[in-house]
Amino acid sequence: MARASYDVVVVGSGPAGSIAAFELARAGRTVALVDKSSFPRDKACGDLIGPRGVAVLAELGLPVEGAIPLGDMEVIAPSGGRVVLPAVAGRTYGASALACPRTDLDQRLHEAALEAGASPMTGRVSALATTGSRVVIGISGDSEPGLHREPGGDGEPGLHREPGLHREPGGDRNRGVETPGRDREIEAGWVIGADGATSTVARLAGLVDERRVRYGFALRIYLHAEVKLPAIVLLDDRPGKLFPGYAWLFPGPRGTANAGVGVGLGSDRRASPLAVRSMDGLLARLAEVGLTPPGLRPTRRLGGWLKMGMVGTCPAARRVLLVGDAAGLVNPLQGEGISQALESGLASARSILSARDLAAHDYRRWLIRREAIYQGSAAALQAALLGHPLLLSRMARILTSDALGHRLAPGWSLYWNDLVEGAAEVPGVRTARLALALARALTCAAPGRRQLMFDLRAGGSRISPWR
Repeated sequence: MARASYDVVVVGSGPAGSIAAFELARAGRTVALVDKSSFPRDKACGDLIGPRGVAVLAELGLPVEGAIPLGDMEVIAPSGGRVVLPAVAGRTYGASALACPRTDLDQRLHEAALEAGASPMTGRVSALATTGSRVVIGISGDSEPGLHREPGGDGEPGLHREPGLHREPGGDRNRGVETPGRDREIEAGWVIGADGATSTVARLAGLVDERRVRYGFALRIYLHAEVKLPAIVLLDDRPGKLFPGYAWLFPGPRGTANAGVGVGLGSDRRASPLAVRSMDGLLARLAEVGLTPPGLRPTRRLGGWLKMGMVGTCPAARRVLLVGDAAGLVNPLQGEGISQALESGLASARSILSARDLAAHDYRRWLIRREAIYQGSAAALQAALLGHPLLLSRMARILTSDALGHRLAPGWSLYWNDLVEGAAEVPGVRTARLALALARALTCAAPGRRQLMFDLRAGGSRISPWR
């Protein structure tokens, strides 16, 4: 059976993957858009699209119906101190963020990609291999566990199979038909991995070093509550120690609110129960600080992994480009990822369209210019601060104090939300630029940041080759 052939295969149809597929398909490229789930589907998220992401959607003419515009954000420290981080427009972005459930956002962007001409495919990536200038991608058509393949059944040299995803002997290829629940293969000139923090594409392409990755875990619930102002609540795990993360409460449509907790875990994902245990006290804490009435009953919990700061991942090499969470493009200091997903999805597509065979190099150059300065230094800061919880607790109290909080809030808002690039000459911009420069200076020798810059410049020559 001949393999189906495409110009680009995009794996993952979240915001990053759908935007990449949309841009490529509307430019006339043949695109397969692969996702392990059928749509609509939900994802654990704060449901907040930051100003940079809103600017991407506006540029592409992709309005999100029903999204709620949001402005200022309140931060509440463990001591009870409060400060409002102001929202201001920049030169390249507006003042407003948008609140939109991920079910609705992902469905809208997925449909836009299909309307532009992308071909949908449901399944899991089970293999990657190169054949000259083409990439062969194995797709398991059944997303349920328990698929098996007898040894020696495929016969494709160098095809690296994901453990546990197999084909029965004498299967699809010999019969010349595709059967649900059995592996099939497609090929393309490029693969865009948009399959999240635990990206199979990144692992099969040898572009991730799990020992160095900085993970986070988030747990989300929905509440029936009217919330006017987005809020971040910094949490104490025990006296004198700041919990390694925060809780959030964001407005949502139709009288709902999105609440959750996110924690930083470093490279040890076994610590994720911290978030689960903290959720039990989250509603009590939100009521205690006056954000919600007591006695609210949440909907079911939904959890998800975050990969932050690009650490431990080479985001582009050979004919594979990683975007969004798969590339680690999540703000290490406050967990935002949708804006970075939208921007990187668009940038990866445009690199393929304009740079052709040099697309991986072009995309890495874009990441150096746009993302690496902030992500690399912020990841190093996060690693240092999580190791010194008392210092972090004191910083939170200073930033929310009556004496300094309101003076520092404009600059803190720009720096914390990664809005220094493209900022206008507004109050706080000098403070934000100073904070970014200081963070870069303090972390210039951090091993993770140095390795990140090496990977971006060298294209991951220290990362293991494809099998």
